[in-house]
Amino acid sequence: MNPTIELLKSHRSVRKFLDQKIPHETLLELIRAGQSAATSSHVQAYSVIHVTNPANREQIAELAGGQPYIASCSDFLVFCADMKRPTEASARTGAEVTRGMTEQFLVASVDTALMAQNVVVAAESEGLGICYIGGIRNNPQPISEMLQLPDHVFPVFGLCLGYPDPDKLPEVKPRLPVEAVLKEDTYTEDAQHVATFDSNMKLYYRGRSSTNKDTDWSHNLTPLFSTKVRPHMRDFLLKRGFDMK
Repeated sequence: MNPTIELLKSHRSVRKFLDQKIPHETLLELIRAGQSAATSSHVQAYSVIHVTNPANREQIAELAGGQPYIASCSDFLVFCADMKRPTEASARTGAEVTRGMTEQFLVASVDTALMAQNVVVAAESEGLGICYIGGIRNNPQPISEMLQLPDHVFPVFGLCLGYPDPDKLPEVKPRLPVEAVLKEDTYTEDAQHVATFDSNMKLYYRGRSSTNKDTDWSHNLTPLFSTKVRPHMRDFLLKRGFDMK
């Protein structure tokens, strides 16, 4: 395997960081690398808020479900899907612009995720650790107000960046077998692959060095489809100007 593939396969979420700041020019280079990601029709439908105010970071840590590493990492970014900038640019040409479409929501969300993943790979290539923060969507309205996000812009997730504590690095978490996700020509059932993966994940959770527990992949998914479904997101997005037409 080449070094890039090895780097990608070594990814882990880091939540324990050294008290060491990332040089600002390095941060800028990471963002530039992010901007080089694929983007639908060159729309570049994203904005990144670099949250530097310590009080705001503390507040976001609580709003995101009590995640203290938001405050303790070197840098914290909020990646936002942004349809304000491209639609306004189009309108300034004299075009009749339609806003709030479902396709625009999808384009902005995908663009933002692709851009962020480029930032992550670039950061890990520099020896940095990262942790995505989907908990931003627990309380998107107060976070949007704090960041002064206008209509047609919404926070998709946060990202912690910093130098990982080498003594507290988590193990690399196993992934589903490739046979479960790579399907030839048509969709095929994969319950047997999932059963095998559950057995492997049970061993992983029992044996990992921190926060070990007796569960598996399927049982670990339960909260995501029962209690952590974030029903408020639909009304929030409608208020942001995404009518989903």
